[in-house]
Amino acid sequence: MINFETSPEQYKHWKLTTDGPVATLSMDVREDETLADGYKLKLNSYDLGVDIELADAVQRLRFEHPEVRVVRVNSLKPRIFCAGANIYMLGTSDHAFKVNFCKFTNETRCAIEDASANSRQRYVAALNGTASGGGYELAIACDEIFLVDDGNSAVSLPEVPLLGVLPGTGGLTRLVDKRKVRRDRADVFSTLAEGLKAKRAKEWGLIDGHFPTSKFEEGITARVREIAEADGRKENGSGIRLRPLEVEATANGREYKYVSVKLNRTQRYADLTVRGPEADSPATPAEIQKLGDAYWPLRAYRELDDALLHLRVNEPEIGLVCLRTEGRIDDVLAVDKTLVAHREHWLVREIILHMARVLRRLDLTAKSFFALVEPDSCFAGNLLELALSADRTYMLNDPEQKIELAASELNAGALPMSNGLTRMHSRFLAEPEKANEALAHAGTFDTEAAEEAGLVTFAPDDLDWDDEIRVAIEERTSLSPDALTGMEASLRFAGPETMDTKIFGRLTAWQNWIFQRPNAVGPQGALTNYGKPTQSQFDYKRT
Repeated sequence: MINFETSPEQYKHWKLTTDGPVATLSMDVREDETLADGYKLKLNSYDLGVDIELADAVQRLRFEHPEVRVVRVNSLKPRIFCAGANIYMLGTSDHAFKVNFCKFTNETRCAIEDASANSRQRYVAALNGTASGGGYELAIACDEIFLVDDGNSAVSLPEVPLLGVLPGTGGLTRLVDKRKVRRDRADVFSTLAEGLKAKRAKEWGLIDGHFPTSKFEEGITARVREIAEADGRKENGSGIRLRPLEVEATANGREYKYVSVKLNRTQRYADLTVRGPEADSPATPAEIQKLGDAYWPLRAYRELDDALLHLRVNEPEIGLVCLRTEGRIDDVLAVDKTLVAHREHWLVREIILHMARVLRRLDLTAKSFFALVEPDSCFAGNLLELALSADRTYMLNDPEQKIELAASELNAGALPMSNGLTRMHSRFLAEPEKANEALAHAGTFDTEAAEEAGLVTFAPDDLDWDDEIRVAIEERTSLSPDALTGMEASLRFAGPETMDTKIFGRLTAWQNWIFQRPNAVGPQGALTNYGKPTQSQFDYKRT
C-alpha cells in the first residue's frame, strides 16, 4: 500500500531549507530508495515516492512558512538537474499506476502554480545541468527557469522520439499555453531527443535566462534576492505545523477524525462520509491560528485528500464512491461565515485555497461519485460542493424527516473547478440565472425545493429509497470502467477551457490511449525496449 503522508524529517529525496523570505528545495534523489523493485532512480529520476515528498514540501511552505516569497528549486547532483520520471519504473508499472502517477505529478505542478498565483510564493528553477522530460516539466511549472551555460547541459522533452509516449506532466500544453512558445518551434523541440542548450533555449522561450558555470550560483542568488525584495507585501504571521494525520486503517476501510471510508469490495463501491464541524468552532483568526491544523476545514479536507489519494492508487477496483455527510448544517454555515469574514488573513486564505485544491482532486478522480442526502446530512456551504461535484445526487423525499441542503457565500467563487467556474455555474451553464438564484436563496432547501431548484438528480421517497440506491449502485458498477472514465471526464468540465482542463483532459484521453498502444508498451514498443539491446519497431499506420 502506498502512503501519501510524509514530512521533511522523513524525506529521502529532497532537502528543504528556509532563510527568511527565501526557501531552497534541493533535489537529491537516493537511487536505491524506490517504491518498488526492479529499477534505480539514477540521475535524479523520480518515481511516485519522490513526488509525494515534493507535494508535501509545496504544501508545507504555504502553511508552515508564510514568510517565504521565493522558492529556489535546484539539484545537489553535479551537472544534472533531473532526468524526469524513471523510465524503467514506467516500463514495469501496470497501466493504471502509470496514469495515476502522471495525474498526481500534474496535480503537484498545478499546486506549485497555485502557490505562485495565490500565495505569492514565486518558484525559480535553477538548472545546474540537463533537465530532461519530467525534469523540464518540473522546471516549466516554475515562474522562471535559468539554465547553466556549460556547453553541455540542455532542456528536453524526449518522450516522443525515445519512448513513443507523450510528456506526462503537462509539458506540451505549458510550452504553448504558458510560455507561448511558437508552435513550429515547439514541434521541433518535442521531437529532438537531445533537446536544446542554453542560448537556443533562451531564444526560443524555453528558459528565461542562462549563466556560465563560473557565474551560475551568483546569478541565481542575485535573481532570487531581486524577486524577494520586489515583493512589497507586509509580513505574514508565523506559520502553523502540519502534523501527521491520525488514521485507523483496516482491511475494509479507513477511519479518520472527520472522514470515514467503508469499502464494499464485492460490489466494487465505497461509502465516503465527511463529518461536519463541532458547534464551538473558532470565530477569529487568532483562535484559528491557535487551533492550527486541528481547525475543522483544514483537518477535514486534509483527511478527505488522503482518502481520495488512497482510493485512487490503492483501490483500483473501487469504481463508485457514495458521498455522505453527517452533522448540523448550521455548524457548517458558521464555519463558512468565519472563513468569508476573514479571508484576507493569510492562514484563512490558505485554508480556503487548500479546500479548493482538494475539491479539484475529487473532480479529477477517475471514479464515479454519487452524493446521498439523507437525515442528519449536512450538505451545506463548502460541503454542498461535494454534492455539486458528484456525477449524480440523490436526496430522500420524506416529509416526516428534516432533510435539507444550503448554500453559502463560499459556493459563489472561492472554490473554483479547474475550468475556472463554480460548480454551481458549471451545473447551470445554460441557465446561469438558476445558479444565481440558488446562491441567493435565503435559508435551506428541503427536498422539494432542492429538486425544483435543480440541485438534485433524483428525489426518491422513503418507500423507494433503498431499492433505488441499490439499483443505481449495481447499474453503475456493471458498466465499463474505461467508458465511464472517459464519459465523466467529458461531462464534468463544461464551459470554458483552461490550461488545467487541457492538461487533465488530454491526460485522461491521450495518455490512457497511448500507454496501452503496442508502439509504446508492446513487445516491440519503445517504452518496453528502452535501455535494451533490442530496438523498437513501430506499426506506422496512423489512426
